[in-house]
Amino acid sequence: MSLKEIKDVSYFKLNNEINRPVDGQIPLHKDKEALAAFFKENVEPNTMTFDSVTDKIDYLIEHDYLEEAFIRKYRPAFIEELYQFLSEQHFTFKSFMAAYKFYSQYALKTNDGTAYLESYEDRVAFNALYFADGDEELALALADEMIYQRYQPATPSFLNAGRKRRGELVSCFLIQLTDDMNAIGRGINSALQLSRIGGGVGITLSNLREAGAPIKGYEGAASGVMPVMKLFEDSFSYSNQLGQRQGAGVVYLNVFHPDIISFLSAKKENADEKIRVKTLSLGVIVPDKFYELTRKNEDMYLFSPYSVEKEYGIPFSYIDITKEYDNLVMNPNIRKTKIKARDLENEISKLQQESGYPYIINIDTANRSNPIDGKIIMSNLCSEILQVQEPSVINGKQEYEVLGTDISCNLGSTNIVNLMDSPDFGKSVRAMTRALTFVTDASDIDVVPSIQNGNALNHTIGLGAMGLHTYFAKNQMEYGSPESLEFTDLYFMLLNYWTLVESNNIAKERGEVFHNFEKSAYADGSYFTDYITGDYQPKSDKIKALFDGVFIPSGEDWAALAEAVKKYGLYHQNRLAVAPNGSISYINDTSASIHPITRMIEERQEKKIGKIYYPAPYLSNDTIGYYRSAYDMDMRKVIDVYATAQKHVDQGMSMTLFMRSDIPEGLYEWKETSKQTTRDLNILRHYAFHKGIKSIYYVRTFTDDAEEIGSNQCESCVI
Repeated sequence: MSLKEIKDVSYFKLNNEINRPVDGQIPLHKDKEALAAFFKENVEPNTMTFDSVTDKIDYLIEHDYLEEAFIRKYRPAFIEELYQFLSEQHFTFKSFMAAYKFYSQYALKTNDGTAYLESYEDRVAFNALYFADGDEELALALADEMIYQRYQPATPSFLNAGRKRRGELVSCFLIQLTDDMNAIGRGINSALQLSRIGGGVGITLSNLREAGAPIKGYEGAASGVMPVMKLFEDSFSYSNQLGQRQGAGVVYLNVFHPDIISFLSAKKENADEKIRVKTLSLGVIVPDKFYELTRKNEDMYLFSPYSVEKEYGIPFSYIDITKEYDNLVMNPNIRKTKIKARDLENEISKLQQESGYPYIINIDTANRSNPIDGKIIMSNLCSEILQVQEPSVINGKQEYEVLGTDISCNLGSTNIVNLMDSPDFGKSVRAMTRALTFVTDASDIDVVPSIQNGNALNHTIGLGAMGLHTYFAKNQMEYGSPESLEFTDLYFMLLNYWTLVESNNIAKERGEVFHNFEKSAYADGSYFTDYITGDYQPKSDKIKALFDGVFIPSGEDWAALAEAVKKYGLYHQNRLAVAPNGSISYINDTSASIHPITRMIEERQEKKIGKIYYPAPYLSNDTIGYYRSAYDMDMRKVIDVYATAQKHVDQGMSMTLFMRSDIPEGLYEWKETSKQTTRDLNILRHYAFHKGIKSIYYVRTFTDDAEEIGSNQCESCVI
């Protein structure tokens, strides 16, 4: 038998029985039966076996499955020891979904797809060996973190580490366009190249002149952003990663750009086919001024990027609209048009109801808390990456006259449930930081020099988290309750502290800091003030018990860290970001990211095989009451949780809002009718803004006919 000949299996049927209550009870044991059957009927008979670890690795190298170079950095005896350690941990998947997801999409298979060449332990071993780069102690530490699922590399890293024929270790990129044809041409080429290597691409169009703007003095000559959007959509469709999936991209536009209305209309179902974009994602850059104008129900002016750049000498994206708004309005040299702010606000909400788009980036909020010298101007495909950029200047030969900085996303995630059980929380996070550092050091995206330059200068990483709702349920806390917020506050404070500690250690070891460190709030110590003077200690008895045995830094500890950072610096410009991590959360048997679950028994459509049912992790009579669906939850609770974590996260978080087209009675005090309206989304966006939320990812709406509008996973990472 081979994987391509498997018939008459029982595991799908057993898994599907979870969705059929027996005497009013969910038959969770059926999932365990499906898991056992999957290994018996699928994995065990179709896994290639070897006499020894050495034989296996030699075979994989000889047949071009595995890179040889990283293996040869270690003693053969050590690799044997590593495998022995992994074997002794007796790892087992906890659900059918976890095992199926790993073996169908992550495990290495023979070229003809007929047999498995890897177990979970193998993938962990190759990740640990690869990221440790010859350091035996670190390799063992990383293997420990991953086999206990305290640390999970992002999909491209976990999937590709060690493989001879592989994609990139990162799959998320940000590029910017300036207002000239050379930059647009170079941007399209960059999108093609990044999509070819498996990347999801964020692009800002805010600097491009609007439709009807003059070109070389000729009025009405400019076509605006819409044709450029279509070019990018076609680029992603063409460069489709060997036919495995469509390329994925998002375009961002500032709300004060004159093309904003047509930009939004491109995603409407009834949009003219000439302008409609079907696969391209949309995001909107929102300065504080927009919230002020909508709150006061005032007119707002939209400003021509070309005339603004001509006056200020810098691209439109780099202008502080909130600060300069009145000056821009009063300046007769700047072309402008007037609309009602609330009309635009309602258009945004209508589109979010219809499609889940646009993403919202509260750009001033992001920049206010940004400790780095420079300006954040955009985000990525999942809206959690917020880093400073510098524009490039492209000449007529498509060459860089001035090489700016663009962004690659080097991501990994903590599993909150398991990390809280770590024998040494700090040691765990420090090992994870080292693994991510290897990814950023090894990443060399030379097809887009501005990304290559940004990564080389800034060494950015993004450690995140998943499983927050699982942890709450397991420990019988209501999502959004005061004790859940207290836990969230402390957990993300600890991630911040230990990544800072390790970034400082690496800077000290290497004698190297990120570009412009001396101009940052880390260098002058101001970043640490709140931690030194604040009281970040457990207060309630429940939270004290949960953090029992976990080191919680005092003000003195923070002060000592601040002095060390002043002296030796930091290696990473950015360290934390919370991604959607929908795909990898299944393998980890935990809830995705830090948002609530949507269903007690999640129904997932898998290609070719139909539906798979995934029960909420640790679901039992004790936890069922704490697994309230996000769709039945006041979204202010979700916003509160994210806002609490955001205080400690230097980048952003992929926060999704979950709505119903028919909102449960009593959920929101302002509701007079059960039907969802644009007002509901307007209020929630303003609430998020006032709570300090930097970005809103999708708005997912559960409709009357049980359909879900909007996505909840990163399109550049899902496989």
